[in-house]
Amino acid sequence: MAASSQYGTVNKPVNGGRNVAFGSADEEQPLLPQTLSKSSWRKRMMVNVHRDWADIVLLSCYIITGLLDSAAISTWGSFVSMQTGNTVYIGLGLAAPKESNRWIKSGTSLISFCIGSFFFSRFHRYFSPTRRWVLCASFQAQMAFIVAAAAILTWGPKSANEREEVSWNVLVPIALIAFQSCGQAVTSRALKYNALTSVVLTSLYCDLFSDAELFAFDNAERNRRIGAPSLLLFGAIMGGLLAHSTIGTAGVLWIAAGLKLLVVISWFLWPPAEE
Repeated sequence: MAASSQYGTVNKPVNGGRNVAFGSADEEQPLLPQTLSKSSWRKRMMVNVHRDWADIVLLSCYIITGLLDSAAISTWGSFVSMQTGNTVYIGLGLAAPKESNRWIKSGTSLISFCIGSFFFSRFHRYFSPTRRWVLCASFQAQMAFIVAAAAILTWGPKSANEREEVSWNVLVPIALIAFQSCGQAVTSRALKYNALTSVVLTSLYCDLFSDAELFAFDNAERNRRIGAPSLLLFGAIMGGLLAHSTIGTAGVLWIAAGLKLLVVISWFLWPPAEE
């Protein structure tokens, strides 16, 4: 009679100790690692990322903002990230609407940014703000919007004077880039680095020079406030230079999309938060 165990009967070993009652071990071997792999992948993507040092990723987003805004100003005459300037341009346009079409582009950017803020914030809030897959998906979406804008500039119709025209091949890229720009700001809120929105500098300058410990040796907040505008300035210089080079604004957008991909990879590899 076969011996009994808590999982059922145990068959007598044959063929030199190998149990062949349920097929060879080679046939069953791939099944277990595949199951574990799927489980491990799901577990990895469902954890919250660790907040410590995440400000490095947010600071890198300032380079992207600098690239996009400088290229947009050089090409279209409106911002796609920093909406304070666009609000001023809208006011000037409403005061003298016949002088320039820039206020239409600025209005398109501002409205798109606001709509993007509405959707990105609710996406993070609904699925858990700092969950790994949420952060990866958010920046993948941002990258996709930039890629779409870059594709229009690369293969779409060319405008004779992009600074004055308000055709679809000008307004749609502006709207796409502005829509995704708020994603970085929403992420800074999710990770509790509220100052590192990557779309505002005025408050950073104020906080930096009003800091009571401005000259202290160890001051992480001050370091962030110095790093943010410095990185944005670097991105703006590079964006301006590249926009006026042979690769043009389309090339700047492709570079920005590549940087967004690096951010996605960073969130994928980022350490999980402690349970």
